[in-house]
Amino acid sequence: MSLPEGLHGLLGMNITATLESLKKQRTILLTTYRKDGTPVGTPVNVVVQGDHAYFRTFDAAVKTKRMARNPEVEIAPSTFRGQVTGTASRGRVRLLTEDESKPIRRLLARKHPFLQGFAVPLFHRMKRFRTLHYELTLDQD
Repeated sequence: MSLPEGLHGLLGMNITATLESLKKQRTILLTTYRKDGTPVGTPVNVVVQGDHAYFRTFDAAVKTKRMARNPEVEIAPSTFRGQVTGTASRGRVRLLTEDESKPIRRLLARKHPFLQGFAVPLFHRMKRFRTLHYELTLDQD
């Protein structure tokens, strides 16, 4: 799989350092892969707990289908609009159960009070989307 333009040669931070930097990071560029291997980047809000990072999306999002087909992803710190600001890392995502999602929902709302605590949940309810939470496990580089 190829990296998005501008990310070549940026892989390599160790997992602990990457997770520590993500604790302060509000947004990451989550890169998922189409059936043909083409990378597609999407900015998502992120929280870290323990050895994993977490993010949310909704069931109708195309990235949800891509992650179900291929859980291999790449992440990089980014701006709200997806402009990469740091080192990229590879990992795997896992869809959380409803019970596993509860503490992550609270963490996201605490770190991003307006967006993840109010606006995103309201939008998902209004559109009748099912909110999905994912666990991200980073690969050893």
